[in-house]
Amino acid sequence: MANETPLDRFKAVLAGTARAIAEQPEVELAFTADAPAQSGKHLKVPMPARALPPEQVAEARGFADQFALKIRYHDTALHLRGAPGEAVARAVYDAVEGARVEALGSRGYAGITENLTTALEMRLRSDPITRARSEAEVPLSTALALMVRERLTGLESPAAAAPALALVREWVDARTDLDALALAIDDQRAFQTLAARMLADLELTEAPVEPEDADDGGDDEEGENEPADEEGDDSEDEQDGQGEGQVDARGEQRESDSDDGEGEQQRQDSPDDMEGEGQDDGEEGMQPVRPNRPQPDLTPQFDYKPWTTQFDEVVAATDLCDADELARLRGYLDQQLAHLQSAVSKLANRLQRRLMAQQSRSWDFDQDEGMLDAARLARVVVNPTQSLSYKIERDTDFRDTVVTLLIDNSGSMRGRPIGIAAISADILARTLERCGVKTEILGFTTRAWKGGQSREAWLAAGRPPQPGRLNDVRHIVYKKADDPWRRARTNLGLMMREGLLKENIDGEALVWAHSRLIARPEERRILMVISDGAPVDDSTLSVNSGSYLERHLRQVIGWIETKSPVELIAIGIGHDVTRYYARAVTIMDAEQLGGTIIEQLAALFDTP
Repeated sequence: MANETPLDRFKAVLAGTARAIAEQPEVELAFTADAPAQSGKHLKVPMPARALPPEQVAEARGFADQFALKIRYHDTALHLRGAPGEAVARAVYDAVEGARVEALGSRGYAGITENLTTALEMRLRSDPITRARSEAEVPLSTALALMVRERLTGLESPAAAAPALALVREWVDARTDLDALALAIDDQRAFQTLAARMLADLELTEAPVEPEDADDGGDDEEGENEPADEEGDDSEDEQDGQGEGQVDARGEQRESDSDDGEGEQQRQDSPDDMEGEGQDDGEEGMQPVRPNRPQPDLTPQFDYKPWTTQFDEVVAATDLCDADELARLRGYLDQQLAHLQSAVSKLANRLQRRLMAQQSRSWDFDQDEGMLDAARLARVVVNPTQSLSYKIERDTDFRDTVVTLLIDNSGSMRGRPIGIAAISADILARTLERCGVKTEILGFTTRAWKGGQSREAWLAAGRPPQPGRLNDVRHIVYKKADDPWRRARTNLGLMMREGLLKENIDGEALVWAHSRLIARPEERRILMVISDGAPVDDSTLSVNSGSYLERHLRQVIGWIETKSPVELIAIGIGHDVTRYYARAVTIMDAEQLGGTIIEQLAALFDTP
């Protein structure tokens, strides 16, 4: 085509290559500025610059090859049946399977090998293995994946990971035989058995987890696993929140990312407009993660589970509503809450003064321009031949901080509570942006009342007992942390849209918001939850125990408060949330929300 750019031609070639490698003509490929991700046969790889720099081209090729190989050689259903329940063991199990898939693709193809190596080096840039200084800080999933890769391909691990591997190599070699894995590289079932034995040898599981025999998905031939892959890919990422291609061990990031991938699959008309993959597309280890210290330092493996996450979505506000309607809803929001803006703005100004007062300032003196230095005027008076002296104020950034505001978008928030939450989030984002603090605004609800397609799938399966969560969650990104407030201002009007607010599953929303925060590079990360009560989903609670969702929420909160570097606070609207959160405040009047948010944040920033 005459108007086709080099970038367009590169994308077409890359998509064709991915289809050839995967042996699947339905594979679709798109570029993304966020983290690479795979959802079924939909691939998203890093977008190179228009000039197509060689290193960025190789990076895109690496991820495309990796995702295509997973479609071709990986049987998701078989993998799930043999997966261990322990968090660290599951991360290792996923990572070594990813190493097997990549090793299969590397055989006899120097180009694929080079591309995969480039993608691996990119993932390692943000992996804690490059920062590990002691054996306890080495993430086992990354280390074992690299060691298995060495045995399967004969390639050396990237130099950035060598010091950390040296810390654990002797310990691993003394307890298990990694060479045995190379003998089963072509047989996923046998490879799983050996991997399970390796986990037991390393005392990551109590006993080897043997994969169950099944007629479906158990074929050993490399090219016969695609049918399970097409849907199993999603099911695996959704049910357990972990991507085999990833080599880091942080389970909570994968959970949100899998939801994100599903949201993309539901909205194939705009695959590049997805919000949340940056956190949420953690499948390939793109985001910074916390080191794999002792097992309790990782997200716990809850007994909580969704029946399916095939119908879940992580969606941008702009994808749920067109621009004209968003502008109309924003105008309605401003109109309804005009009398509150002045009061909330005063509180915001007070917060700004408190934050700005904590910033470190210094002056550069004896400058040729700037502010006149009054302290040095005396010497000019004494000796008029002296030149005037100027000074320039030098600011240092406020402590590197990001704040996530997670807003309950359930039906019980309808009316004034959700309106106050929206306008308070708006004021807060503006205030913190002026102070150099990045702010993210997220919402959570469900896609349907009393169950949706998830419940229908459960009914079609014959109503198995204890199915877990039976509704389709919807996580909404109103404002990403790196977006300026002016760009996301109208998005907040979506909260006023009729039909948006449904039911609330708080535990999974917390995991999702936390995973986005933990992937941020800022030194200090604050998560503020605004909710009006306990999690409620009738379809789930009708077929599980009455405390099913609440117990999961308590487990998530307990882990974040005791093990995570994220600072968690909560504001309950007309409902006492102090029974869930250690740092919480309850307000009985929605109009108190703006002031309460400001005061809570001010108290946090006042804390050393």
